[in-house]
Amino acid sequence: MATPSHRAPLAELVEELLATDGPLPIVAAGEPVLRGGTERYDGQLDGALLFRFVEALRLTMHAAPGVGLAAPQVGVPLRIAVVEDPAPVPEEVRLARGRVPQPFRVLVNPSYEPVGTGRVAFFEGCLSVPGWQAVVARPAEVRLRCEDENGRAVDEVFSGWPARIVQHETDHLDGVLYLDRAELRSLSSNQTVAERWTQPTPKPAAASLGFELPG
Repeated sequence: MATPSHRAPLAELVEELLATDGPLPIVAAGEPVLRGGTERYDGQLDGALLFRFVEALRLTMHAAPGVGLAAPQVGVPLRIAVVEDPAPVPEEVRLARGRVPQPFRVLVNPSYEPVGTGRVAFFEGCLSVPGWQAVVARPAEVRLRCEDENGRAVDEVFSGWPARIVQHETDHLDGVLYLDRAELRSLSSNQTVAERWTQPTPKPAAASLGFELPG
């Protein structure tokens, strides 16, 4: 399927993407749509089209698989993202990373701000940067403000891994990739992470690769 022109109205872009069944193509780093920022959602898609688009994002996120997906990652520069995390991790990892299950959520026009000064660093990956992971230090707790798909206001504090997810996805909507915030000395292939750096924290990686962790 050809990539739709980004000059087309957003509704036309979305209709074209949804013309075929199945997961949507995920665009990779280097595509300008990942760096150009997004339009604030203000009714560019009618209710029925918004519902179809959200369901397509959900399907695509599950198929990838991932725990979040932002509209620019499927070529649509609109301020919408979806997140969901069943958190199928060992107890030791759950405790170290604060990774707890998160229900499916739609984030419309999200923004976040740190709560406190705590920062934590873990390996992080991205569906638009396939095959690689790197350590990213992020605020440990953030306040998320947005609306849901029904226009209801959301004002909630997230901590642990859920805070990381909402930061990562909101960053996408500002044209920011996780690599922009990463410790580049930590950059590792997925295979290397699986073979060497599966520990609950990246302390062994920092010691071996020569980078510092916060705190």
